[in-house]
Amino acid sequence: MTEDHDQRHREKMAKKKASRDKLMARKTGARGVMIVHTGAGKGKSTAAFGMAIRCVGHGMKVGIVQFIKGAWDTAERRVMEGLGDLVTFRAMGEGFTWETQDRARDIAAAGRAWELAASLLADPEYKMVILDEINVALRYEYLPLETVLDAIRARPEGQHVVLTGRNALPPLIEAADLVTEMTMVKHPFKDGIKAQAGVEF
Repeated sequence: MTEDHDQRHREKMAKKKASRDKLMARKTGARGVMIVHTGAGKGKSTAAFGMAIRCVGHGMKVGIVQFIKGAWDTAERRVMEGLGDLVTFRAMGEGFTWETQDRARDIAAAGRAWELAASLLADPEYKMVILDEINVALRYEYLPLETVLDAIRARPEGQHVVLTGRNALPPLIEAADLVTEMTMVKHPFKDGIKAQAGVEF
């Protein structure tokens, strides 16, 4: 019985491999892609920073602009800033919108962040540009959506761009090549557990 089961498994996996190899043989293109991480679940920025590490591992230059976070001294900022010339990391926000409670100030901070982001998107030396929490700035209309989309469309060939944050606008999702929506199933915050070092920051 076990031997028969193993044989069926081998045959099934052989068929799967042949099908997969055939599919992959047709995937020959390569170009810069636009990636959106959105949704109410945790992990949007974390996933983007993981891709930044991959780029650095390949010797590629990465630019990271944080649009909302800024007041926190985060571990990811320390690590990224320690990677030398391969990473440009700028936390340009002034904290969460419910903390600042000042729309004009938030718009001004987003504008400064966008100036830097636009310069990175125009620079062919950067193989990936991460616009962390820009979806929030766009949702609250701190930045004009078309200005952002125009800069992304005009970026150098081969440059990847990652946009993170909840509530990505439909035109942004439509323009993207890859969209991942993080869904919250459980979170310790609901059980009274605060944000903790190494998990949230």
